[in-house]
Amino acid sequence: MSAEERRRRILETVRQRGTMRVTELGAELGVAPVTARRDVEALAGRGLVRRVHGSVSWPGHTEETQGASASAFVVGSGSGSGSGPVLGMVVPSAAYYFAAIVRGAQAAASAAGARLALGISGYQRSEDGIQVDRLLSSGVDGLLITPSWEPDAPVAAQADHFLALGVPCVLVERRVSATAAAAEMDRVCSDHTHGAFLAVRHLVSLGHRRIALAAHLSPTASLVRAGYLASLALLELGEPPVPIIDTYPAEANPEGMDAALERLINAVHDDGVTAVLVHNDEDAIKIVQSLADRGVQVPGDLSVIAYDNEVAALADTPLTAVSPPKYEVGTAAVELLLSRLSAAPDPAASARRHLDLLPRLVVRDSCGPLAP
Repeated sequence: MSAEERRRRILETVRQRGTMRVTELGAELGVAPVTARRDVEALAGRGLVRRVHGSVSWPGHTEETQGASASAFVVGSGSGSGSGPVLGMVVPSAAYYFAAIVRGAQAAASAAGARLALGISGYQRSEDGIQVDRLLSSGVDGLLITPSWEPDAPVAAQADHFLALGVPCVLVERRVSATAAAAEMDRVCSDHTHGAFLAVRHLVSLGHRRIALAAHLSPTASLVRAGYLASLALLELGEPPVPIIDTYPAEANPEGMDAALERLINAVHDDGVTAVLVHNDEDAIKIVQSLADRGVQVPGDLSVIAYDNEVAALADTPLTAVSPPKYEVGTAAVELLLSRLSAAPDPAASARRHLDLLPRLVVRDSCGPLAP
């Protein structure tokens, strides 16, 4: 298993059990105790689990939550008497990008005396409704939802379903077409089009003009793509120097990732590309390592900016990265939902809100001025 797969299984196992010994966890996963311990320490450092005296437990785990559903569970509680609202949250994953969003939501809920109940869909669209139904059955007062939609905006029926749930809902890091009724739902998002502009503008300031984009197909990446194309026009760079390069998870589609790498190398050698924005961090790290093996140096031959800023700083050459405000998105989403719940006398009568939070650019070593 890759480290990412091990840690995903650790999260699933600890979520189901509530608490267990690290040595037992290693034996169950079939890995050495030291490997399990390192994975647990990494997850604990991101606030996803708690590690105490050789044991690991899920945040908010108590004896009362031991028998809770494996896919809908309390991850935090308020400091009050327990009479505060219970907020349901459905996310595709509790790792990587969404870990910080969950932490921000948990912190905001706890500060307000509310509880947060989490459901994980595993990027399966069919699981979204299952998790929502479980949370509603448990009596949540409102919902924060990040649906597992296709890369582009969902069809109206998929989004409009959330209007009939009977409790206030806030979309988190998802947008809906203006033609859908659900476009009037409250939502909190990172402005990924602006994030792409920050990256392109920084590269232009260093003298680069032939800037490529390599990106996954995902809801985030679709906005990064749109922002990249708009930035080229806004900064008067003309057409993209090469078509946008589609990337793929190396574990799931190694051939696709190899092909993307070849297209990028050809773009550098044959099309004069001197800089690239890569979504996401993991792909950017793999691409930089593979480029070095083939004689393309970063930043000497190619400047690279990663998108997400989850692990960009850990690359051999620390990567300049666009950092979406993930923690703040979680915090703002909870605050928006709580304000909706507290609106009187009719929560639906107050103005709906679309809140876009701006990413920032973290400059590191992977970008340099255009060589003469």
